[in-house]
Amino acid sequence: MQTRSSLLLIFSSLLVLSMFVLAGCGTATSGPSSSGGSNLTNVSIGLGYIPDIQFAPFYVAQSKGYYRAAGLNVTFHHGIVNDLIGSMVLGHDNLVFASGDEVMVARSKNLPVVDVSTIFQRYPVSIIVPANSPIKTLADLKGHTIGSPGPFGATYVGLLALLYHAHLSLSDVHVESIGFTQVTALYTHKVDAVVGYSNNEPLQLRSKGMAVRTFDVSDYQPLVSNGIIVTEDTLHNHPQMVKSFVQATLKGLQDVINNPAQAVQLSKAYVPGMNVNEATQVLQATIPIWKGDGHLGYNDSATWQAMTQFLVADKIIPPVQNLSQAYTNVGVS
Repeated sequence: MQTRSSLLLIFSSLLVLSMFVLAGCGTATSGPSSSGGSNLTNVSIGLGYIPDIQFAPFYVAQSKGYYRAAGLNVTFHHGIVNDLIGSMVLGHDNLVFASGDEVMVARSKNLPVVDVSTIFQRYPVSIIVPANSPIKTLADLKGHTIGSPGPFGATYVGLLALLYHAHLSLSDVHVESIGFTQVTALYTHKVDAVVGYSNNEPLQLRSKGMAVRTFDVSDYQPLVSNGIIVTEDTLHNHPQMVKSFVQATLKGLQDVINNPAQAVQLSKAYVPGMNVNEATQVLQATIPIWKGDGHLGYNDSATWQAMTQFLVADKIIPPVQNLSQAYTNVGVS
């Protein structure tokens, strides 16, 4: 059974490990990028994961020349990396796409990083149960088995947040590490519930004919999801580059929201073997997560405060001083 103190140890271990190994680990560069020029500033962003429609705002901004018009020659780096933030601090990228909880864990380890724009306005993690499940509320999870990819990442933080809101502890439920097999595990009733992404696993389960009910983290516990992260040094020494990158990305995001079909077509150049129908469904499910209350890219102080209160209470990070230094709204109108 994973404990909260061991979670902190895992975060710490990953962060320390990455400081030693990531300098030598390359990430895949995917999709076309603007050609460089003497009047352009070379910028790279670590997106992590594999090329996917979830990165459409970046792909559209690139395809439509918004970065280039802002004086930037942008390269995207994809690839599974344990700690994108640690990689950036080592100089692998100028910016990375990571979550607010990752920022706070990094800062607790004295890594000076800042969230300059939160792209996912809602935390896209849910606990998913069959529609006919006796689990009607979060409190009903007590005594049930929950399948989780493992004690790491956004899905695990989301699980802890939902348990925290329901005044449950890990000892009140049975958490089973199942890797990224949530769809099969729930569909075959291997577990009573799974934790996954609200714009992914529920869609797959419904496509298989299984009606499901979800408990979305954003409906219960405020958390800061993925955004554009830079080091304090980059923000202080290259503020115009950061501002220009944020503004161009948000312009791409607005275009995705306005014309999802076009966004899917443009993203095909960056996502090898894209299934257009599946990508369209995921994009439609992701747009409300990007939009939130409509203030695209905004870092909300109340959300940061509520998230930090949870992270401290769950002993994921120690008490925080000067929370306002962890985020800003450079380039966000």
